[in-house]
Amino acid sequence: MNARVDGTPDVDALLASLLAEGARRFDPVRWHYIEVLAKRAAEHQGSVRRLLDDRLAQVLASFKERFDLARVEAREILDRGAQQYPHAASELQRHFAAGDFKALQALAATLQADEQHAPLRALVRQLEQHAADSTQAAIAPRPELKTIRNFRNTWAKLSVDKQVAQALGQAPKNAGPINSHALVLRSLALMRDIAPDYLSRFMSYADTLLCLDQSERDKPAPPKKTPASKPAKK
Repeated sequence: MNARVDGTPDVDALLASLLAEGARRFDPVRWHYIEVLAKRAAEHQGSVRRLLDDRLAQVLASFKERFDLARVEAREILDRGAQQYPHAASELQRHFAAGDFKALQALAATLQADEQHAPLRALVRQLEQHAADSTQAAIAPRPELKTIRNFRNTWAKLSVDKQVAQALGQAPKNAGPINSHALVLRSLALMRDIAPDYLSRFMSYADTLLCLDQSERDKPAPPKKTPASKPAKK
């Protein structure tokens, strides 16, 4: 502790030194008590002043001892944290310079916890990404299997062949060479033998036309307009 020439402690110099080192943030309640005690001592003289100065010296000595011990421990935390977590060195140094050793310890503990939990967070992010990819894959349309496509084409051809066979079975007997019904059936038979794929598309087109024609016939006829009655002659 700093002392005057007469051997008494230099309270003002000690207060200024502790304040510069961040003593206010170290223990705000106790520091406020010291400031109030120093102000009260300065307002008295004689024996009262000596009693207050002695009390202030004792309180300052106890406070400085606690502060110095905490500062040494905080310096170790700062050096270790700055080495392990260079990205947080400036923030650790800021807490140390301000005398906020509790905030320094809390930050170091948070950095250590983050480092320990980093593998777990990485695993969680990996699982979330895998789940998102799986969901996207389930939503996206899958290409049709070649076996299913071949089966559908074969089924369509069999259906067309069955329709053509039924139509030929209902051909008019003793039809002339230019009979329209016979000409259509002969054309279907030739298409079945020469171009079966074209016949499938033709039958699909014909079915569509028949459905449209049937829908037009099923529509109710519009109501007929009744002629307006002429006014009776007088």
